[in-house]
Amino acid sequence: MTDTRLTPLAASLPSTIPFVAPESMEALRGAAFDARLGANELSFGPSPNAIRAMQDALSGIWKYGVPENEPLRSALATHLGVMPDALTIGEGIDGLLGILVRLYVGAGDAVVTSDGSYPTFNYHVAGVGGVLHKVAYKGDFEDPDALIAKAHDVNAKLVYLSNPNNPMGSAHSAETVQAMINAVPKDCLMVLDEAYTEFAPKSTQPQIDTSDTRVIRFHTFSKAYGLAGARIGYGISHPDIVSGFDKIRNHFGVNRVAQAGALAALHDAAYLAETLQTVAQGRIRIAQIAQDNGLTPLPSAANFVTIDCGQDGDHARALMAALNARGVFVRMPGKAPLDRCIRVSVGLPQELDVLAERLPLALGDIA
Repeated sequence: MTDTRLTPLAASLPSTIPFVAPESMEALRGAAFDARLGANELSFGPSPNAIRAMQDALSGIWKYGVPENEPLRSALATHLGVMPDALTIGEGIDGLLGILVRLYVGAGDAVVTSDGSYPTFNYHVAGVGGVLHKVAYKGDFEDPDALIAKAHDVNAKLVYLSNPNNPMGSAHSAETVQAMINAVPKDCLMVLDEAYTEFAPKSTQPQIDTSDTRVIRFHTFSKAYGLAGARIGYGISHPDIVSGFDKIRNHFGVNRVAQAGALAALHDAAYLAETLQTVAQGRIRIAQIAQDNGLTPLPSAANFVTIDCGQDGDHARALMAALNARGVFVRMPGKAPLDRCIRVSVGLPQELDVLAERLPLALGDIA
């Protein structure tokens, strides 16, 4: 029964968890997965320096995290070549998106996104009573021209683009993304989610310009730095936009262990370079496994490969279920026609060995 004391908006929303954890799925199936390849995590883990820094920080866990997020904020500013007041740090991109939406979207305000792109952004928009306008993908890419056209049509407050894209792994060039920024309507803010940017070619990354009030960019330590469970990410924008986060953010939201781990990970450039090479090799291996089984891997600029299963969403869902039943955790896009695919994260070599062994068996299960 719904609590009658809820606001009308809250009462109208479903109680849901957008992502079912693999741990919950393991509990239901009564066994652990042999290959955890569904959540776009870095299964070979963060920098050993980051682990040591977090272990050292545990003895001070009785203290609150530093609300200014120093010295991490200053280190990030140096790393990116921006001023510290152009950065806001929060509980992963998900947490930062929630704050952004609360700052810019009121009941009935229009927001534009792609139909089938990262759903947590939509979740936040619904939570404040915003009106989502969804634009279809163009092939396996988000469609910048259509997104901007829709933003003009509906007088949008926010327009969202992920580059590289989750769940398809596709990426637009820096020139294309910059052209979208240049075309953002007056009184609209572009939300550029670059969670996977470290895995992508530099040619996909527009130059950071913190004098531009038309865009905010989000990065994370969850993906390339392997700190998904630490929940820490950051936004880059004009200082006037960044200062708005201090109005309503949870100032103690980033704990001191996460702050220490992120700082150490940021300073370990050698480990990051090794990680990016390992992921690139893993994408090649997953693509080969898919091709060996008559499936089509899509080009990827992220730490996963989206695989076209060659039929419709029902077929892909059946294959995903068959893989999960055989101990291989994968996920898939949720919207047609993207849902003709499954999505496989780069994992440990032994996990990809399991995928190579069991994918043909799963295909046989649904033949």
